[in-house]
Amino acid sequence: MKKLFSEFKAFINRGNVIDMAIGVIIATAFGAITSALVNNIFMPLVGLATGGTDFTDKLNWVVVAATTNEAGEVIDPGVTIGFGTLLSAVINFLIIALICFAIVKSFNKMAERAKKAEEPAAEEPAAPPAPTEAELLTEIRDLLKENAKKE
Repeated sequence: MKKLFSEFKAFINRGNVIDMAIGVIIATAFGAITSALVNNIFMPLVGLATGGTDFTDKLNWVVVAATTNEAGEVIDPGVTIGFGTLLSAVINFLIIALICFAIVKSFNKMAERAKKAEEPAAEEPAAPPAPTEAELLTEIRDLLKENAKKE
């Protein structure tokens, strides 16, 4: 049991586990923002475009109505099939997926630019080295010998 606890402690103290936990917390907060965006802005606009005032409620199908007492308290919540709620969740997911795609794409583009900046610039191929004085003199001597043979 002690070994299991020490392994768990080593796992938790790793840096990427803490990064993941922070990511989950931020994602949860971001999910709440997108849910509010979908439920309070997009769904009413979709409902307005289709002729209803609240698209989510229009598509929810009440199978068994809720039961209330004289005081207005709900005794039995009833049964509702939430097609509108499902549609709202799908739109919510698509918005989150689109934003995540944009974030990943921008990070990849930044990483590409950073990689290109780190690479040394391609140098032009060096010109062949100029012949030395001794090589030039040897070449002149050989040309003079060839001309002397031809004459």
